Amino acid sequence: MSAKIAGFAEDAAETSPRAATATPVAIADLRSDTVTKPSAKMRAAMAAADVGDDVYGEDPTINRLEARAAETFGREAALFVPSGTMGNQTAIRLHTQHGQEVICTERAHIAEWEMAMASAFSGCQLRTLPANRGVITWGEIEPHITGVHYHRAQTGLIALENTHNMAGGAVVPLPVLEEIWAGAAERGLPVHLDGARIFNAAVALGVGVRELTRGFTTVMFCLSKGLGAPVGSLLVGSRELMDRARIIRKGLGGGMRQAGILAAAGLIALEEGPQRLHEDHANARLLAERLARLPQVELDLESVRTNIVIFRLRGQGDATALMGRLRQHGVLCGTSGRNSIRFVTHLDVDRAACEEAARITEEALAE
Repeated sequence: MSAKIAGFAEDAAETSPRAATATPVAIADLRSDTVTKPSAKMRAAMAAADVGDDVYGEDPTINRLEARAAETFGREAALFVPSGTMGNQTAIRLHTQHGQEVICTERAHIAEWEMAMASAFSGCQLRTLPANRGVITWGEIEPHITGVHYHRAQTGLIALENTHNMAGGAVVPLPVLEEIWAGAAERGLPVHLDGARIFNAAVALGVGVRELTRGFTTVMFCLSKGLGAPVGSLLVGSRELMDRARIIRKGLGGGMRQAGILAAAGLIALEEGPQRLHEDHANARLLAERLARLPQVELDLESVRTNIVIFRLRGQGDATALMGRLRQHGVLCGTSGRNSIRFVTHLDVDRAACEEAARITEEALAE
C-alpha cells in the first residue's frame, strides 16, 4: 500500500501499473495520497538517523517509532512493516487458522487490492458483505458468523476498514464500532482494523485514534498516505501478538536491517502529519462541491467526509477515457470502476491546485 508507481497507486485505480513509463508532470497529482514526496525535514532526519540491525531488534530509531506508535494507540507494542498490505496480511495470519473465514465488506482493501493473500498465505476465504457507504453494523455481521461446523468454514476474524477507501473515504462512527466490538467479544472473535487512513477518520469524527480503535484486537495504520512518509506502516496490539507478528513479518520478507532511515521520516509523519489532515478534507470538499453541480456527474456530497472523492459518470461514461483527457491537461487521477473516477487530496496538492483541477475537470467533461 505504500508503493508509488508512476501512473498507478495500487489502492487507487483499475489501470495497469505499467500504464505510464515516466512520472508525469502534473498540476495536480490526485491519484493517491501515496504519491507525496518526503519533506526537507524528513530527508534531513533520514540522513542523520541513528541505525542498527532491526532484525536483531537493535535499530534505535525503529524502536523509538514502534514505542511511539504503541503509545499513540494505547497498546503494549507495535511492529514496523514496509506496507499496509503486509500489516493486514500479518494480522490475518495471526488471528486465523487455515480453512477459516474472514468477514469483511465487499469492497474492502483486503478483498480487492491485496492479491488474494488471505487465501494464498493464511489459507482463509473471505466472506464479503455489502456495506452502506462503507459502514457495516453488528446486525449485518452477526447472521454470517459460523461457529464449529462440519460443512462450513468457521469464522476466524472480523476485519473492518476506517476510513473505507472504495466507499470514498467513508468513516465508521464510534457507536457502530462499539457494538461490533461487544458482539465480537461475546462470540470470542478477534477484530482487526485496516486503519490505513485512521487518522483521517479521527479528524473527521473529532475523536482521538486511541478512543476510536480501543476495541480492536490489532490495528494497522499507514505512515505513507496522508501522513506523508515515503515508506511504511505499523501494526499495533498486545506484546504477545506483536512478538508473533515479528516472526510472520520475517516469513513475508519484511525483516529489514538498518531501517531506521525509514523510521526517522515515520516519526515526523506520526507527530506532524495528523495536524494538517483537515486541509486535505477541505480540499476534497471543494472538489466535490464543484463537480457535484455538473450534469455529467453523479456524486453524493454526504459521502465526502475525508480526503477521497469518488464520482460516477452518468450515461455509462468512460472513466478511463476521462482519466486520459485529464492527464493530458496535468490532472492525474484514478478509476474505481468503469464509470467512476477517484481523486485523493494530500499535502503535495494545495487549494489552488485543487481549484485548477476542478476547472480542468469541468472543461474535460464538457468536451
